Amino acid sequence: MSADKAPNYQTLTKHFQSISHFEHLSALGDWDQATMMPIGGGEARGAAMAELAKHIHSLKTAPMLADTIAQAQQESLTLEQNANLREINYQYLQANAVPGDLVEAKTKAAYHCEQAWRDQRKNNDWQGFKPNLENLMSLVKEEASIRAQALRVSPYDALLDKFEPGMTTASIDNIFGQLKSWLPELIQQVQHKQASEPRFDIPSASAANQALLGREVMQVLGFDFNHGRLDISSHPFCGGVASDVRLTTRYDEADFTSGLMGIIHETGHAKYEQGLPLAWRGQPAGLARSMALHESQSLFCEMQVGRGPGFLKLIQPHLKQLLACPLSHEQLTNIYTRVTPGHIRVDADEVTYPCHILLRFEAEKALVSGELAVADLPDFWSTQMQSLLGINTDGDYKNGCMQDIHWAVGELGYFPSYTLGAMYAAQFKYAMENQIGSVENAIAAGKLADVMAWLQSNVWSKGSLLEIDDLMRQATGETLNPAHFKRHLENHYL
Repeated sequence: MSADKAPNYQTLTKHFQSISHFEHLSALGDWDQATMMPIGGGEARGAAMAELAKHIHSLKTAPMLADTIAQAQQESLTLEQNANLREINYQYLQANAVPGDLVEAKTKAAYHCEQAWRDQRKNNDWQGFKPNLENLMSLVKEEASIRAQALRVSPYDALLDKFEPGMTTASIDNIFGQLKSWLPELIQQVQHKQASEPRFDIPSASAANQALLGREVMQVLGFDFNHGRLDISSHPFCGGVASDVRLTTRYDEADFTSGLMGIIHETGHAKYEQGLPLAWRGQPAGLARSMALHESQSLFCEMQVGRGPGFLKLIQPHLKQLLACPLSHEQLTNIYTRVTPGHIRVDADEVTYPCHILLRFEAEKALVSGELAVADLPDFWSTQMQSLLGINTDGDYKNGCMQDIHWAVGELGYFPSYTLGAMYAAQFKYAMENQIGSVENAIAAGKLADVMAWLQSNVWSKGSLLEIDDLMRQATGETLNPAHFKRHLENHYL
């Protein structure tokens, strides 16, 4: 469509294309800070990133946007252009809800807190971390309150909306309430079934060899190394932008299985990013739909594909060659389907993983409402871990409430995305199987590309052109249905 037919819409696309360039640099600054930057650069980097965040915020709240958006809404646009305009308006409303000075202050505090957290977590230093988290949490609560007033929702709903547009605390309470009604019994049933199964020692492997293995497995999954790379960080993540995706993991030389699955998980995120619609790159409609959908792709890659016997058989030759791994295909499958409650969320098995999210969801709600003080977080954590998984974390802060990076960077409202994502992933699997047959059989037959092609067609290529309910209806025939997740776990583990 030419600019003279929709001049206001075209003005908006140029403006948001400019914003995307600054967000590109911000994403790379975040990646560098987590992977390459020397610790002494933290203060200056934090100030620079805060200035950049404030500038991006000023662009998203430019005075001309309100009128231009209103006028563009009266122009004759295609369905896809209207979707992009919807996302432009969403970004404008989200940014306009928070003053620039608060954006700058929170960014500085988050950079300081995260930099300190790296060593404080390593040293189990809760007393050192606590004042940093308290300062950051006060800014998060201020942001939540301001957003809540602007968007006319509750403070925690306002934080959720940043990651899951339209999702509410009440909806998650309902979904997680259903989950809690059957998950504890399922965990017991699976552990009882696996009690008589053999246990195998996991061979050690150097970090260098694990990195070589990770890159080969990423190639098996179809990762495009011309538009991305793999590095090491304190906490695994996928960042960068669609044209330059940055993955990180961490390696345990005594247990290669954790780092490998971390890579497979993050590759799922990366495949989504690399598969987003090229025609809409640089526009809000070309971005990922939500963090739950993003997590659905990483969890599909890790849980539906990566821990299945077909994929493990596919990558076993790589393990033997690069790690001299003596484990058989059956032994690998046993290890990767073993259900054992543990301290660490990112290392949790698929069945107990939701318990880690249930804990964090309750903690976040209480922190934002003021019912839980930061100083009381370790006791809350230990009590919940004991109740959910029978694990005592008293005094073990680094494997308890300090283990995740999310709170150290002020991201509250994100954690529910993981379990919502697991539910979306299971739903995608069953919808996919109605069209191409068994996912496991396809992978075993060397047709992993067919699985990825279905995701490309039904999820990745949609970007934010569709809202989540519409995307799910088109891809699976229904909106989110948690029953598929229960079915998946029962079929896979019982």
